This record gives sequence, C-alpha cells and structure tokens, in this order.
Amino acid sequence: MHALIAQPNVLTLAERLADLAVDALIDEADLSPKPALVDRRGSGAHDDLHLGLMHASALALWPAFQAMAGAALLAGRVDLPLREALGQHGREGEADMLRTTAGVNTHRGAIWALGLLVAAAALAPDDLAPAAVAERAGALARLPDRLAPQPLSHGRVVQQRYGAGGARAEAQAGFPTVIQHGLPQLRASRLAGHGEQHARLDALLAIMATLADTCVLYRAGPEGLAAMQQGAQAVLAAGGSATLAGRRRLHALDQQLLALNASPGGAADLLAACLFIDRLERGEHSRSLA
Repeated sequence: MHALIAQPNVLTLAERLADLAVDALIDEADLSPKPALVDRRGSGAHDDLHLGLMHASALALWPAFQAMAGAALLAGRVDLPLREALGQHGREGEADMLRTTAGVNTHRGAIWALGLLVAAAALAPDDLAPAAVAERAGALARLPDRLAPQPLSHGRVVQQRYGAGGARAEAQAGFPTVIQHGLPQLRASRLAGHGEQHARLDALLAIMATLADTCVLYRAGPEGLAAMQQGAQAVLAAGGSATLAGRRRLHALDQQLLALNASPGGAADLLAACLFIDRLERGEHSRSLA
C-alpha cells in the first residue's frame, strides 16, 4: 500500500483575488440585520431576491473576477486595452449571473466595483494600501470602454433625473465613500470591541449616511435618500449597531425604508468593496499563493 500524502491547494494570485471578491459578496449578503436589504432574516424590500440566490450569484461571478485579475497581471499597467478587457470580462460575468438567477439583477453594481478593485490589486500586489488600490481602480474606471453598450439603466435614469453620479462616479473618484467613511468606521468599531458583525454593520451605516445611493433614489426619490442618510447617521450617533439605543434606531430605519420600498443596494455593493479592500490590507490575498 502506498500512503496518500495530502497536498495543500496552491492558488495563483488571480484565483485568490477572485476568492476574496466572492467571499466579500457572500459576507455582505449574510450580514444581518441590514436595513431593507436581503439578509439572513429575509428579502428586505425585494420580492425577487433571497439569500440563496445572492450566494449562487456570487459564486457564479468567480470566473469573471479571476479573468479580470489575470488580465491585469498580464497587462502590468493601467491602459486602454486592459480597461476594455475588464469591460468584456465584466459583461461575460454579468451574463453568467443572469443565467444563474434566471434574469434577476443581483450583483451588476458589484461586478463593476469589485472587478475594478480585483484588477487594481493584481496590478501591484506589493502595494495594497487601501488608498493605493482605490486610486488604481479609479484610474481604470476613468478610461473609456469603446465596446460597452449604453443601455438606459436605473443608474442612468437617476443621473438624468437627479444629477447623482452613481457607481461610475464613485469608482472614477477612487471610491471615496469606502476609503473615507466605510473603512474608517470598520476599524473604529473593531477597536471599540464591538465585534466583527457589528463593525461591518457600522461600516455599512457609515456608507449609507453619506452615499447618494442611486438604488434608493430610483425607488423612493429624494425622500427615500434623506431617510436613508439621516437614519443611518442616527444609528451611528446612538453608539452604533452594538448598543441597545443603536439597535432600536436600526430597527426603526429598517421599517422606514421598507415602507418606502427603498433598498440601499448601492451601499451594499460598496460594503462588499470595503470588505474586499480590508481583506487585502490584512494580507488575506497572500495565503496559498503559487
């Protein structure tokens, strides 16, 4: 008989970055209780989404994230061919998502945000400070994609109606909502000993308190956006999600957004981006590299 010697799986950098992106999406979906969003309690303000669908969608995006990281490793620099390759891989990922979800848009905004960040990380794996990763992602986002279709998406409708820049403007600016609000709150809540789930909820609330979320604007207009921003700030001002007063305000915010049918999907996408960047900063990309 020959003894079987177990060999650890050795992953390439592109594969590990894709793993981290999918992990971030699944952790965002699982986080509870999120106001008016899909989580472990239910479907929030959505009648076409549920947690299992969010998980399946996230897993379906792994090949696209791996391909985007691989394209960045091959290119080695921010340029137009890389930007257009990312766009093509992103559209292929969106098609995989829609096949998996039977046509339901679960993660279109997250494909854009995390795709750029995965590529930005792969471009300079020795320089993964959050601001540096976000700036490289912004440089990619500012390049045009000549092959991209121009559908009248919800984000474009809101941009025309209210002047909100949406996910594209956030990425082109280097993800300021994540770098200046989400990540600092995540760290502050951890340092305060609030526990990881509460720290992530507080990071989401910090994003919600400042973001002109086009998902909310499309569903509930300026009234819904004001309710989201003011309600999220009230939770943080009460001590955050780890305190009794904060939990009461979080419940009230959840009920208010549900009544308005206002689901902060843009904030959820940016929370996933925040969790991905946090994982990079903590060195999780370096495990099991080839």
